[in-house]
Amino acid sequence: MQGTFQMDTDTATLCCYDLASLEHRLQDTPDWWSIPDDELEEVNAGHCLFLNLGEDGTYEVHWKVQAAVLEPESEADQANIYYFQVPSGKVYLGSADDVSGGELEPDELSQGIFLQLNPGNYACTVFKKENQISVTIQPSDQGKNKVQDLIRL
Repeated sequence: MQGTFQMDTDTATLCCYDLASLEHRLQDTPDWWSIPDDELEEVNAGHCLFLNLGEDGTYEVHWKVQAAVLEPESEADQANIYYFQVPSGKVYLGSADDVSGGELEPDELSQGIFLQLNPGNYACTVFKKENQISVTIQPSDQGKNKVQDLIRL
């Protein structure tokens, strides 16, 4: 499964998460994740990947989902790999402008796409060059992260 979509963002951030993973944030303020500690907490728990792009604008996102389990060969291979959990299978990949909060969730009008994945843990490999973003999602044994700082592409 693969494709391409364009997204506009006013938050300079791409996100990837299973909607069930952030149900506990639905009643929170819409910009709850603008608090760095809250963002980092959810990333490390594997609930949501917030991928900071550096600037607002329009981006072309090339995505693919692979069936093979990710097995990085070295630490260098892991530099752009982040992990997340998929409890329900309904995954949103798109602008973080639409992340769950303020009693709202992403929908068909959001700046992103919905992927139907099997429940489990996933790895997300991400690369950015100018306004082009490449995202590869594949099953993983790992579902949590141990990052010390916010993810910046």
